Amino acid sequence: MILAPEQYVDVATPTGPMRTYVLRPLAEGTYPGIVFYSEIFQVTGPIRRVAQYLAGHGYVVAVPEIFHELEGEHGVVLEYDQAGADRGNDHKITKELSSYDADARAALDLLAAHPACNGALGAMGICIGGHLAWRTAFQPDVKATVCFYATDVHSRTLGKGTNDDTITRFGDISGELLAVWGRQDPHIPREGRELIHAALDDAGVEYSWHEVNGQHAFVRDEGARYDAELARQVFGLATDLFHRRLR
Repeated sequence: MILAPEQYVDVATPTGPMRTYVLRPLAEGTYPGIVFYSEIFQVTGPIRRVAQYLAGHGYVVAVPEIFHELEGEHGVVLEYDQAGADRGNDHKITKELSSYDADARAALDLLAAHPACNGALGAMGICIGGHLAWRTAFQPDVKATVCFYATDVHSRTLGKGTNDDTITRFGDISGELLAVWGRQDPHIPREGRELIHAALDDAGVEYSWHEVNGQHAFVRDEGARYDAELARQVFGLATDLFHRRLR
């Protein structure tokens, strides 16, 4: 589908305005909404292109700046280099866990009130964004969630204090979840994936699990780790889930 011009909204949150980019089809009508969370580098070119992909399949997509209260200004994009990774990882454990959750609720409310959204809501994220999408799945109005190589779930190290409760709250997920992993990803080793898999089973979550022979960041269309064929496959799984549960 052809897209409308990208817009942004500075959404009110308890820690200040959160710049959120909104992408949607140009054609009149109403569509399901998806909150799409970035990597630690915020809203980079590769993240925007994935958001465009989702919107082009018939969704209103909201992409928040996940570290809005820490950067001090809107529009900050961290570089895909060691300095950018260090800054993003520092932000990841500086921000309060409650602030991540408040941001999720604010983004969902933005979509629910958007005139182009029909009220059916989902979430998707990559890397830290996969973890944030996972926590967004705890919200009762989220019907479908896709998490790409979600970091820190098995280690419980998201947020200030590095002691998050995500893995203990899987029972709060009322929608369907798709988890995608790369077997060669050092950030989520086999034992970590097995811990998450067992916790999903124990909680009785409705979920799908997909592992590929890919490295961390294999869906990011910049850099040596990008695998275009794997990205095509797993993005297809994501849209299949959203089409089935949100339409």
